Amino acid sequence: MAFKCLKCGKETEKIIDRVRCPYCGYRIFSKKRSKVIKKVQAR
Repeated sequence: MAFKCLKCGKETEKIIDRVRCPYCGYRIFSKKRSKVIKKVQAR
């Protein structure tokens, strides 16, 4: 699962042990979502 740092914008694959960006040390990440849009039929 890929994560993106909200401060520097760099992506990292794994967050090992502590939750910090390996580049800038920031602690807030967002999950990278796939670009596939799922269509769900309404009932």
